[in-house]
Amino acid sequence: MVLMAVKTQRSERRADALSKERIVEAAIEILDARGESALTFRALSARLATGAGAIYWHVASKNDLLAAATGDVIARVMTGVVSGAEPREEIRDLALGAFDAIDAHPWVGAQLSREPWQSAVLQIFESFGGQLQALGVPGRAQFDCASALLNYVLGLAGQYAAATRLLPRDTDRSAFLATVAAQWAQLDPAQYPFVHQVAAQLPGHDDREQFLAGIDLILAGITTIR
Repeated sequence: MVLMAVKTQRSERRADALSKERIVEAAIEILDARGESALTFRALSARLATGAGAIYWHVASKNDLLAAATGDVIARVMTGVVSGAEPREEIRDLALGAFDAIDAHPWVGAQLSREPWQSAVLQIFESFGGQLQALGVPGRAQFDCASALLNYVLGLAGQYAAATRLLPRDTDRSAFLATVAAQWAQLDPAQYPFVHQVAAQLPGHDDREQFLAGIDLILAGITTIR
């Protein structure tokens, strides 16, 4: 009876010490280092020096863990934007924060594109919506405007998810884009005149600058709404 009581107390202390926050932190470390395929409860148990049962106490499944990790990364971005700036600049900062997070953590893009109703997506949607209200966008147009911004970010997430799935982690971006540009240049210019025209710009373009240019285009349209 005494031994059982000691074991129970030790188990309770262990469960209390192993918080969901620590589990999510360890999961992010694994995801960043080795990708989504490396995130298993076995690997997580080894990193945390605990049993899988203790982890299941806080997280029901790998999918729940991915959602929690993505929510943690996005929450830090959405709350990290300096407040007090002009709403248009805040929207640009929010969008760039999302871009940088997806760029630094490719698995975030995969998760965002997998479940559009998850908490992380709502955090982005809410952040854009609040700034659109501050910008003075008419109430009837706020839903459409916030959706346009959100869908643009999710489009980026989908592209990164596809790249993560199709390309090796150590792919050389410049070499890969140069190969694609060469393929574009070989297309029939009569059938693909625009693609043929911009092929030379593909290898040297800056993804971040191009992403922000798209945000500015959306904002330019939003500011015309009365």
